[in-house]
Amino acid sequence: MASLATDFLGIKSPNPFWLASAPPTDRYINVTRAFRAGWGGVVWKTLGEDGPPVVNVSGPRYGAIYGSDRRLIGLNNIELITDRPLQVNLQEIKQVKREWPDRAMVVSIMVPCEEESWRRILPLVEDTGADGIELNFGCPHGMSERGMGSAVGQVPEYIEMVARWCKATTRMPVIVKLTPNITDIRRPARAAKAGGADAVSLINTINSVMGVDLDRMCPTPHVDGKGTHGGFCGPAVKPIALSMVSEIARDPETYGLPISAIGGITTWRDAAEFMAMGAGTVQVCTAAMTYGFKVVEEMITGLQGWMDSKGYRDLEAFRGRAVGNTTDWQFLNLNYAVKARIDQDLCIKCGRCHIVCEDTSHQAIWPVVNGQRKFVVNDAECVGCNLCADVCPVDGCISMEPQHQGVDPRTGLDYGRPYANWTTHPNNPAARVTAE
Repeated sequence: MASLATDFLGIKSPNPFWLASAPPTDRYINVTRAFRAGWGGVVWKTLGEDGPPVVNVSGPRYGAIYGSDRRLIGLNNIELITDRPLQVNLQEIKQVKREWPDRAMVVSIMVPCEEESWRRILPLVEDTGADGIELNFGCPHGMSERGMGSAVGQVPEYIEMVARWCKATTRMPVIVKLTPNITDIRRPARAAKAGGADAVSLINTINSVMGVDLDRMCPTPHVDGKGTHGGFCGPAVKPIALSMVSEIARDPETYGLPISAIGGITTWRDAAEFMAMGAGTVQVCTAAMTYGFKVVEEMITGLQGWMDSKGYRDLEAFRGRAVGNTTDWQFLNLNYAVKARIDQDLCIKCGRCHIVCEDTSHQAIWPVVNGQRKFVVNDAECVGCNLCADVCPVDGCISMEPQHQGVDPRTGLDYGRPYANWTTHPNNPAARVTAE
């Protein structure tokens, strides 16, 4: 059976699944329950200074977006960091680590952007025996208004500065948690590396307003008739997280920087995709909030089963293998051609492929052939965009088939032309100037 054993920055765990923002109530009991369910590690809910203590709202903290079957696809929260006493948290961290020495224990920290604040709290965390720390530079609400969280994470110079402070103060590995609320995720990642950080974790939640209550005329969730922006997470943010992880994994300046991936991880397949994109561990929060701690059981068995089927003996056998196939648009092969094909035996004749192609795409699907309702692709118009396959309700009914021989009736060009990208394309003015 494939091994899921993980060594991330020297932090060892039986699998790469780490429970993020470990439960806000009695954490000793809850983290113990999580470890019994099979989680490989935890990232303890963010600690801060005791004075003044953090105050969370005593009311709705979450808003949700559902799919048509009421499956949760996105969650917004306005909760802040822990509001429990620092010493209570530290005692519980120490006790859990003592009783579960084989599990990863990473402690998330957020204090004011002052060197003395970091120098005060780091030795206290180190004394617990924790394996590492995560600098929370990502929270987009509440704490950011106080000059912490994403207010730090949006300024690369601050990231580098605080990372240096921490590396000079503690022996523990330092992980910098990045905010997605920035234009170029590579800049804060580079700053973290320049400051000596051992790794980055991403993404934190995305700044959002979940909706508007049209009866009360206020954002949701609301507290006494008022609402605010919060952090968006869950399955809907996974594509954004994957993109940002890929940017850091393939950036020459941060290539090889260890990554702990976060963002919409709900199944073993999600985890495998992030690891194929270079992540060493994956952090999970919303899935546990939706399905409970035991969701990790399917993640473990599913990942092992897939690895066995592919012949991967350990995680390193496939980690990062998708990075080399991730590129910028300008380097895509513009001579590559595919055409849609509809399996008539699977087609239920719902017509959705025709409607979306006719109304919003390239008018490349005939709805009637020889007087009969039948959906057939018109190769002379099909650009291979695969919108029809995406909206088809029958899995596998529409496939996208590469074309290698003959002439494309849409363009009149041979299918077998060699690789060529935008940098050399005759329609590219810059390419023409270079050639001249």
